[in-house]
Amino acid sequence: MVDMGTFRDAVVRRASGRPAGEAEELAGQAGVRAAVLVEGASDLAAVEALAARCGRDLAAEGVCVVPMGGAMSVGRYARLLGPDGLGLRLSGLCDVRERPFFDRGLRQVGAPADAVFVCVRDLEEELVRALGADRVEGIVRDEGELRPWQTFLRQPAQHGRPREQLLRRFLGTKKGRKIRYGRLLVEALDGERVPAPLDGLLRSL
Repeated sequence: MVDMGTFRDAVVRRASGRPAGEAEELAGQAGVRAAVLVEGASDLAAVEALAARCGRDLAAEGVCVVPMGGAMSVGRYARLLGPDGLGLRLSGLCDVRERPFFDRGLRQVGAPADAVFVCVRDLEEELVRALGADRVEGIVRDEGELRPWQTFLRQPAQHGRPREQLLRRFLGTKKGRKIRYGRLLVEALDGERVPAPLDGLLRSL
C-alpha cells in the first residue's frame, strides 16, 4: 500500500506543474478520502501532532494534510483534489489574513462554507495563547534555545512588546523553527486548551 507521504509529494509536484506520476492511482492505493489544505509545513506538523496525541492516525483514516507553500495556491489545489479532480472531501486551516483565498478557492469547487477553520492571527499565536508565555518559554529553554531567545529579547525593535507577541515572532526567526515548535507546542497542550481552529478541524475529519 502506498504511504500518504508518497501521495502528498505527488500532489505537490502536480500542483506545481512538475511530473507527478498518476496521482489518481496513488490516491486509490493510499485509500485517500479527504484532504486538509494548509499553508505550510508547520501547520502540517501541528495537525498531525494533535491527531497523534488524540490517538488518531490520519493516514490510516484516509486523510491527507497538504502543505501548499502559500495561501494563494489554494484554488489550484482545490481544483486538483476536489469534486472535479480526485473527488476528495476538502477542508482547510488558515490564518485570518488568508481566509479570503481559502473561502474563494473552496467555494469555487463546491466545498461547504464551514470547511475552513480560521486562526485569529496565525497558528503560532493560537498555540502560544493556549499554553501561556511561561509554558512556552519553558519549552524554548528545554529545547536549548534560551540564549537565542534572550538575544532576541535584547533587540531594540522588540522592546515594549507583550511576551506572547515576542514568542510568536521568535518562532519565525529561524528556518525550521516553526515546524519543530508546531509539534512541540501541540504536544504540550492540556486536553481542554486546544485552540478552537485546530480542535474544530480535527473533529470535522
